[in-house]
Amino acid sequence: MNFLAHAYLSFDDPEVLAGNLFSDFVKGRRQYDFPPGIRRGILLHRMIDSFTDDHPRVHEAKEIFRPLYRLYSGAFIDVAFDHFLANDENEFTDASLLAFSQKVYRLTEQNTTWFPAKFAGMFPYMKRQNWLYDYRKRQGIFNSFEGLVRRAAYLSESLPAVQLMLDNYDYLRACYGKFWPELKAFAEAQYHQLNEKENP
Repeated sequence: MNFLAHAYLSFDDPEVLAGNLFSDFVKGRRQYDFPPGIRRGILLHRMIDSFTDDHPRVHEAKEIFRPLYRLYSGAFIDVAFDHFLANDENEFTDASLLAFSQKVYRLTEQNTTWFPAKFAGMFPYMKRQNWLYDYRKRQGIFNSFEGLVRRAAYLSESLPAVQLMLDNYDYLRACYGKFWPELKAFAEAQYHQLNEKENP
């Protein structure tokens, strides 16, 4: 999953939220350089990613993008599923997503001291352009696809990914619908377990 899901699955815990959002910028044992709350967020992010990568509905969704984008197919699904989460009526309205995005930026800024350099450079753009809210709009997703291609070493064009998503929109949304409740339950259980280990 992408930034919106990781933010949502941080359960309004500021330190866990920070670690969950910038976990991809923390490699290997560098997780031990952070305070316990942020470290829990980094671990939770990795658990969420592992659960996602192993889920059969995610494997099915990846097949849409795999012929053209191979190993990057999962990255496109992460972004697509954040779009479906942003439009999930069981989780957000337009107004509540907007309010949630502003709360995430505010809480995350409580831990700017701990931002890895690359995340520190990216976060102002995320906040100013409101990436979390932008996932709700199709154009926002297409912009994310373009950014993904721009950062990838072996990709050159995002328009085929846009067309694949449009052509398979209902199918991908159905995959998300079967996957999301299971991920949400898993993440909440892991969050509580991590807290119990830290505070027995």
